[in-house]
Amino acid sequence: MSTLDTEAVEPAAQAPDGRSRRRPGNRDRRNDRRKDRRNDGKSDGKRDRKTDRHRHRTDGRVPLGRRLRRDRTLLLMTVPALVLVVVFNYVPILGNVVAFQDYDPYVSTNGITAMLESPWVGLAQFERVFADPSFWHAVENTFVLFLLQLVLFFPVPIALALLVNSVLRPRLRAVVQAVLYLPHFFSWVLVITVFQQILGGAGIIAQTLRQHGHEGFDLMTDPAVFKFLVTAEGIWKDAGWGVIVFLAALAAVNQDLYEAAAMDGAGRWRRMWHVTLPALRPVIALLLVLRVGDALTVGFEQLLLQRDAVGPGAAEVLDTFVWWTGLRSQDFSYAAAAGLIKGVVGLVLVLSANKVAHLMGEQGVYRK
Repeated sequence: MSTLDTEAVEPAAQAPDGRSRRRPGNRDRRNDRRKDRRNDGKSDGKRDRKTDRHRHRTDGRVPLGRRLRRDRTLLLMTVPALVLVVVFNYVPILGNVVAFQDYDPYVSTNGITAMLESPWVGLAQFERVFADPSFWHAVENTFVLFLLQLVLFFPVPIALALLVNSVLRPRLRAVVQAVLYLPHFFSWVLVITVFQQILGGAGIIAQTLRQHGHEGFDLMTDPAVFKFLVTAEGIWKDAGWGVIVFLAALAAVNQDLYEAAAMDGAGRWRRMWHVTLPALRPVIALLLVLRVGDALTVGFEQLLLQRDAVGPGAAEVLDTFVWWTGLRSQDFSYAAAAGLIKGVVGLVLVLSANKVAHLMGEQGVYRK
């Protein structure tokens, strides 16, 4: 018998206990592979669930119910502020319904009843507003003042923050900050009085010129320079207060960046351009978006106090227009329509400016 025949009839291998041990066939190998795949699937599922739990912990995504229980004390503390916002900011929005009515406050002693009983006129009040040349003149003055304040006013707090931040002595810096902040707490009546005593016809400068044989001047009643005068008053009053936000942003800048730039040979100006200003860029973008959204509000009290001195041609803006037509003339529906237009335009401006900030890579008012 040949070797192949001998191998073909070779008996099964003997196990240590004397029993025959059968060699695994193809079917056994397939069954083993199926078991291995099932075990691998179970282990992968367990691994995925562990990974999900780990990702849940690292992402900080706590369930809503747990967050409410955890922060219930803080939420209760915000309730009074939330009530004030709802009462004084959201409930008055319902009053805009008079913009679509011919509102008559004398129909009833109750204002709500007067709103319900006043006749509806649809968009007639808006048509009156758009057809009124005085409205468009107020819009023109508003945008001119906004552009002047944006170009002349907005950079001043940034420059002041850079100057104050460069002061090394803490005591001197505190004195400079106090001097800058102080005018913010003055009322507009006091601010205008100070400017009147300096730049008015009977002011210090005019009297000094007359004493030396020159002709005096009165800038406080000159319509040609009124818009620049208003901008100067705003800078003197509020520029120092705007420094606070930029100083807070500068305090968060890592000082190692300045040291590394100095070691690389960067001077004071290059460090300001490549370290300080990039650190301020997110804050500048945020404040710029908010300023653009507030473009149609350029100082109601300030302009109302000086309206009679220069005339409505130079001092009439949307806020004073709404005041004069609404409260003084008691045309409430017309004034409400003008105010509603102003609010819608302001919303469009802030959303557009925020979109531009997102395109420039900044966060803006809210994230994408």
